[in-house]
Amino acid sequence: MAESITNRNEKWREELRQLHSTKQRTSLPRVKMPEVDPGYRVTCVDEVNQGLSVEQAVLESRRCLDCPDPGCVKGCPVANNIPGFIKNIERRNFSEALKVINETSVLPAVCGRVCPQEKQCEASCIYNKMKKQPVAIGHLERFVADFIRESERQQQNDDKTVRDDAASQSALPLSIKIAVIGSGPSGLAFAGDMAKRGYKVTVFEALHTFGGVLKYGIPEFCLPNEIVDYEIERLKKLGIEFVKDSFVGKTISYQELQALGFKGIYIATGAGKPRFMCVPGENLPGVMTANEYLIRLNLLDSQAYGKNSTSLAGKRVAVIGGGNTAIDAVRFALRMGAEKAMIVYRRSEAEMPARSEEIRHAREEGVEFMTLSNPVEYISDDSGFLKAMRLQKMELGEPDASGRRSPVAIPGAVEEIPVDLVVVSVGSLPNPPTSLPDLEMTRQGEIVVDNSSMKSSSPAIYAGGDIVRGPATVILAMGDGRRAANAMAEAFERRLQSLEL
Repeated sequence: MAESITNRNEKWREELRQLHSTKQRTSLPRVKMPEVDPGYRVTCVDEVNQGLSVEQAVLESRRCLDCPDPGCVKGCPVANNIPGFIKNIERRNFSEALKVINETSVLPAVCGRVCPQEKQCEASCIYNKMKKQPVAIGHLERFVADFIRESERQQQNDDKTVRDDAASQSALPLSIKIAVIGSGPSGLAFAGDMAKRGYKVTVFEALHTFGGVLKYGIPEFCLPNEIVDYEIERLKKLGIEFVKDSFVGKTISYQELQALGFKGIYIATGAGKPRFMCVPGENLPGVMTANEYLIRLNLLDSQAYGKNSTSLAGKRVAVIGGGNTAIDAVRFALRMGAEKAMIVYRRSEAEMPARSEEIRHAREEGVEFMTLSNPVEYISDDSGFLKAMRLQKMELGEPDASGRRSPVAIPGAVEEIPVDLVVVSVGSLPNPPTSLPDLEMTRQGEIVVDNSSMKSSSPAIYAGGDIVRGPATVILAMGDGRRAANAMAEAFERRLQSLEL
């Protein structure tokens, strides 16, 4: 990789810094991402955020002060060279900007859309110390990936950029075969890094489509499927093989993987096991988990009750929870024609873990927020179907172990709310593999690994993402994948040097 791309002391970077004073840069307001009008967007699944124009991106990149010790990089779980790519945007060298991002991330268009930048890189931006809005790092990452993708599409030159990028980063091809179990963000990040090092990588996916939670767990109005498909095609052009409908442990065993010559395995099966609240009536028809609900809406012809079944048109939908998944679920209900869509959350809105932008979008679209409320019972009609929920009103008490104030029930304050569908979104549990040997696991089903290398207790088996840490963010899962790839590759290369392989 050319030094000029990443080195802050290169002449072009020094000259760029001198073009505008710190006062001029910090006086610029943060760019505002164009959005689809709320009245229209609830009628379709079009992406809400519309991306930055070239001029918006260049102007926003000018706000970056190119800090000598950038906090934003420290705040990024994959350590993206953020000033490096932003300064390339400022000089309008967008292809070089993407090369900088590709050094550490295989999914820039995804991360630019769904990463919680306000809690990570942007939270560590020096602008926060000035009491100003941070540089819009996520918007700029998305801009770079989208600009190059659209440029390639217009020029009908999809192959060249990927080949050039792969050629610049790949080592000589190795004969070592590596299996990746799961095609979500952690598996894709691991696969991309290993392919760039020259390993022969095969990704096994249990479902009929690739992308894992990026496809089945995130609606298209937040992350269009074409973006995920494009990123996966880029990985295929690095030589990675993708195999769908392949459930390791069921349709193919660990022993068969060994017989096929796979020397290393990375487990990235996520956390798709539902978590329940043990509320009376939770097993009624009309109560489902967020995983089941989103999979049906995202992958099964947009029918919450199954293909060719009852739609959400005219229904009253309540989603229990306050995370990003809960907000995605309730906004999806509106787009499927729900008459009323409610968020039920036991704390106040200030304690919601969902991204502030997601909450704002939901409120703009007409979602009703029933905070400081907790379900205590689901009630059926005479036919046995859900007809209402009983909510216990709460108040905030002392902080719990997470630092958030604990919700406490207000005696006697219970109300009954009519509802046709309840979606429970209070987290999920890992799906541990059933046939892989000697894996140490926690009681919750998470695989125990060495945190620095992501190596499990079983020889040549590494793991990362939600199967290790429980439900977390896309970028944290990717960070695990990159760390595991680095450790596994170093282990194999040490063995190659000692002629053990």
